[in-house]
Amino acid sequence: MSLTDTLKWRYATKRMNGTKVPQEKVDNILEAIRLAPTSGGLQPFKVIVIEDAKQREEIFNNACQQPQIKEASHVLVFAANKKVTAEQVDEYIELMAKTRSISVESLEGFKGMFAGSVAGSAEQNFVWAAHQAYLAFGVGIVAAANEKVDATPMEGFNPEALDKLLGLDKQNLGSTTILTLGYRDEANDFLAKAAKVRKSKETLFDIR
Repeated sequence: MSLTDTLKWRYATKRMNGTKVPQEKVDNILEAIRLAPTSGGLQPFKVIVIEDAKQREEIFNNACQQPQIKEASHVLVFAANKKVTAEQVDEYIELMAKTRSISVESLEGFKGMFAGSVAGSAEQNFVWAAHQAYLAFGVGIVAAANEKVDATPMEGFNPEALDKLLGLDKQNLGSTTILTLGYRDEANDFLAKAAKVRKSKETLFDIR
């Protein structure tokens, strides 16, 4: 199946049937997320992968009362850094030097591109980091479809409650989005058979 056909197949699944997603498929989705592009490659976020039914129940009760939270196989919480730190940049530069077998000193110019983020306010940092998390989030949605795994992107949750529940508020992290992974419950999902609604190419694209 082509990528276009795969994207036509996927939709924001409203009800899931509780079937577990094979670990190999989960691993492939997570690897795609890991390989997603971000500004400078810094990846200023973390993805919390939750399979435990009890913790998903707690999330449902306290932060996100959408049925997919309990019905899914896995819940992925994308959490962006609240503040990009100099230490975080140094660690990334050292990783790049090691991975590419070059000196840290040779990367001083590249390191400088993160100076604005390190010096910026926490609010500015979080907005920028959240944008990077969204890039990986989008790749995760497509990767799930490629594995024929249903996924539901979510923004409708209480971030403060979720951050407290997962201990993110103590880790320089703030939740931005949720992606549930599982399999559609066609009998109970009103969107399972619905036609996909999108703008036409002529309306969406301004080709010059």
